[in-house]
Amino acid sequence: MKRAAIIILALFCGLGLHAQQVPTGALLDSLVLKYVEAIQPESVETKQGECDFLIGSVRDSLMRRQIAVSLFNYYREAPVMGDEAVAIYVFDKWFASGKMSFPGEFEKLDAEMFCNMNRNTLLGMDAPVLSARKPCGGRIKVPAKGGTTILWFYDTACSKCRVEAKVLPSVLEQSVDFPVTLVAFYSGQSRKDWRELRRRFKVANRNLKIVHCWDPSVDSDYLRLYGVISTPRMYMVAPEGSVIGRRLEVESLQQLLPVAKEIESMFGNKQ
Repeated sequence: MKRAAIIILALFCGLGLHAQQVPTGALLDSLVLKYVEAIQPESVETKQGECDFLIGSVRDSLMRRQIAVSLFNYYREAPVMGDEAVAIYVFDKWFASGKMSFPGEFEKLDAEMFCNMNRNTLLGMDAPVLSARKPCGGRIKVPAKGGTTILWFYDTACSKCRVEAKVLPSVLEQSVDFPVTLVAFYSGQSRKDWRELRRRFKVANRNLKIVHCWDPSVDSDYLRLYGVISTPRMYMVAPEGSVIGRRLEVESLQQLLPVAKEIESMFGNKQ
């Protein structure tokens, strides 16, 4: 795989010599894009190592920083679920460590916020447990171990959430054929709107348990722990408590459910 990086580096050097200057940011970005697309099938750990190799092999400090920023920006919006871990790795290894600086203070703060909002829920990590309020006023801790859990953060004032609230019940009714708990976590402040959504949100599937909860005072710190800077946000948690799905949409949730069923069959009854 490092041979791919060497080819990219050769292109960098060739373009720099031909132009008598360091290649432009846009050109570097396009070459980095070709590189990351070439290694897309690899594991997160391999991608992290390749990023280190690519960044560390460039001598020019401005070019090296541009490559690191380009890699970070690509992986923060990665098309492959879980590759956000590569962005966080690049930030921690090359920027937070002081080895190089971000081009601007605002950009650095934005990158730090992204990392802080996502580092707690990377794939394979233990899902943070939240203490939330139930509709009746009691408290509940979510997600609970022992079964597959879908965590759905939503707000009735969010137009996309309202669409999901109409589509999600039918998907869950048709696609869930093993025990699953849906934790519908309301992030708004209106008891009336929340009550109305609960009244309409019905799923006729005995395999599905629905838990409604909220945390209007944000005592659980769910905004930071689960990166709920906007809604909807959806995660899937395995029976033993690890994150197996993040940044889920309704379509990707459907695709992940068969995988979750296999995991459930292996670990669901061993807690």
